[in-house]
Amino acid sequence: QVQLVESGGGLVQPGGSLTLSCEVSGIVLKYYYMGWYRQVVGRERDLVARIAPSGTTVYGDSAKGRFTISRDDPTNTIYLHMNNLQPEDTGRYICGGTGYWGQGIQVTVSS
Repeated sequence: QVQLVESGGGLVQPGGSLTLSCEVSGIVLKYYYMGWYRQVVGRERDLVARIAPSGTTVYGDSAKGRFTISRDDPTNTIYLHMNNLQPEDTGRYICGGTGYWGQGIQVTVSS
């Protein structure tokens, strides 16, 4: 059974930082395209960042220059390091790809 468990979300002030983690079990992460997506009520799910098996990364426009996706193969975990967070970054961040999805974790940016 494949499981993706996100952690690290919460409330942060504008300009702050957070690091999200996604621990994956049941598949070997490095063989799959996996990423982080943001879901806001009433809007489509948006790509935040994705990492390929090769390690190549792709970022959504709002994440470029501020967020970094990384993968730790020994622990089968992907991370999203987020800097200079802004209120428009608020949403539910979902780890997944290639047909596998986590439940998501809330990130709220507010003063």
